[in-house]
Amino acid sequence: MAVAAHEVVQQFISRDAVKGPITKARQRRTLLSYIAMCVLGLLPTVLGMSPAMKAAGVGLWIPGGGFVASGGWAVLLFPVTLALFALSVFAWFGAGMVIAPIVVWLGSAMLAGAMTGDAIWVPALFFVPAMVAAIAIYAYQRAGAHKQAELQRFEMRKKALPGAIAEAIEVAAPVPSRNERELSAEDLAAARYLFDRALQPVGEMNGYDKVDQFQTSAWRYQINNIGYTLASLQCHYAPNFHGYLTQAQRNLIELYLQKKIWSYWIYESAWGHLDLTNPDPADKDNIMLTGWFGLHVGMYMLNSGDRRYAEPGSLTFRLNRHRAFPHDLHSLEHSVLRNFLGAPFCLFPCEPNWVYPICNHFGMTSMAVYDRLFGTKYVASALDKWLKSLETEFTDYSGSVIGLRSELTGIRFPFPAGEAGFAIFENCFAPERAQRMWAVARNELKLITKPDANGHNRIVLPGRGFDFGNYRPGFAGAYASIMDSAREFGDYETADAAQRGLDQDCGRTDEGGVLRYSKGSNLSNIMAVKARLHRRDDFRTAVIEGPPESALSGPILTGVKYPEVLVGRAFSNGDDLELVLYPGTADGTRQIRIERLRPGTSYAMRNGLERRFVADSSGAADLSVELKGRTPLHIAPAN
Repeated sequence: MAVAAHEVVQQFISRDAVKGPITKARQRRTLLSYIAMCVLGLLPTVLGMSPAMKAAGVGLWIPGGGFVASGGWAVLLFPVTLALFALSVFAWFGAGMVIAPIVVWLGSAMLAGAMTGDAIWVPALFFVPAMVAAIAIYAYQRAGAHKQAELQRFEMRKKALPGAIAEAIEVAAPVPSRNERELSAEDLAAARYLFDRALQPVGEMNGYDKVDQFQTSAWRYQINNIGYTLASLQCHYAPNFHGYLTQAQRNLIELYLQKKIWSYWIYESAWGHLDLTNPDPADKDNIMLTGWFGLHVGMYMLNSGDRRYAEPGSLTFRLNRHRAFPHDLHSLEHSVLRNFLGAPFCLFPCEPNWVYPICNHFGMTSMAVYDRLFGTKYVASALDKWLKSLETEFTDYSGSVIGLRSELTGIRFPFPAGEAGFAIFENCFAPERAQRMWAVARNELKLITKPDANGHNRIVLPGRGFDFGNYRPGFAGAYASIMDSAREFGDYETADAAQRGLDQDCGRTDEGGVLRYSKGSNLSNIMAVKARLHRRDDFRTAVIEGPPESALSGPILTGVKYPEVLVGRAFSNGDDLELVLYPGTADGTRQIRIERLRPGTSYAMRNGLERRFVADSSGAADLSVELKGRTPLHIAPAN
């Protein structure tokens, strides 16, 4: 998409590098609350209350501080409490357990009071405040240094941006014609990685990584990403192949509805919202379900033409025999919109309290596909407010979108994020902004692009990496994300550099006709397939356009067996059907079924030779075809 470079440059360089008003208000409230705790903690000493109350009061200054005031062996509990508090913050971050830090902090203060004898250790009244002051000074200085580093990076970006955008636009390849789209044998080997998982009986999880169900390795993200990839494959390569392609996608949706996938919300709603009565996963917050799953279901519906998940109760989350939460795509997307419009930041939380901009990008993109399906204007009703909040509340001083902010405290927590990852989503609803983000990412990727042993450019990522699919060292997901974004913006040179890094660093293997990366998690392998299959604007097209009407109404390939028959292309111009088939096992004769033909009409199947057949009264025909390597077929009315 052509974008005037000066427009996106001006918007970036004129932005105010300040905290947003809601962030400042939440941080101010947090600071005042802490000051109030310190004042309350000081009152027992000022008023000459009992030693127990004095120790408990000191415990309000810092978790475990009361044990220092208790003196004696109880002082040993101070570092233990700090460690427990750190774990409680991790539980708060990882699973939305809002009550955990509160319980540890206040509980330790109360316990310290109960353990205190006839007197406190008086030096604690000076030691604990001094420690708090030292921590505050260190945090202030570190935040200041971090701010200055981000401002310096912003100045560098402002200078580089005009040229970076112009270059990104210049090198971008055009959107490929639908007539060019065909999966190669290597692409099909990669796609088999997805089909092997999606076509197993619903409920079986062979090939999925199981670590936890709260954070990024959760099953739900693995399922969603397979769904996005298969929907995009259908849109661009095989809109007229249903059969096991649509079955695989429906299997994933039905799997997602199983309690073991979404039951994390039962706990997060209880310990995060303090709500023990309504664990409906598509009601309040939880954009990591409504946004991600809504996009998954919407992309399937748009690119297959199947509208079953618009029916009431078609997406029912069953808690037990007596209680269920009936939903459909309409209610999922209404929940996303309602939460956007009602949230203080507009962007709303995944886990209770934690707002992840990347998950909110999924949410906005899910509304984009919903608008395309049903002619609504959900995106338009929220986008201006959403983008303003993203720019003012969730963008750092360098101009980068942050990874995570606490809705309750306004505090920004470190979480990896990058322009390339956000850009691919914004291309669906804010393409000018997406172009700028990709240009920034592309320009900075040059710093880590170097020649390999063969003299070809490859991206070299520093350190040991981190795989979000299994929490182990690794680069597969990072390479795949870069490659996917590069292809979305037509930068095949950068995409190829990322592909070389992926192939050379991540243990590429091809066993049994399935291509995978042994050093990558299941999630990273799925992302690698998606990146491999994508071309210019592919994600955008699969979200806001879908296949042409001719494909949605023309003949479809249905009855083929997996993995005996692999489909490299299936496309209709209305009356005909273009197929490219490969044998998934050995060469030989295979049975295929064609549906949505005109009943009683004579058709010709051409593959060098011509063979005629007549569609039955239901508009179907069962045919035998000889598969030997790449086998192109063309089926059209005989006359």
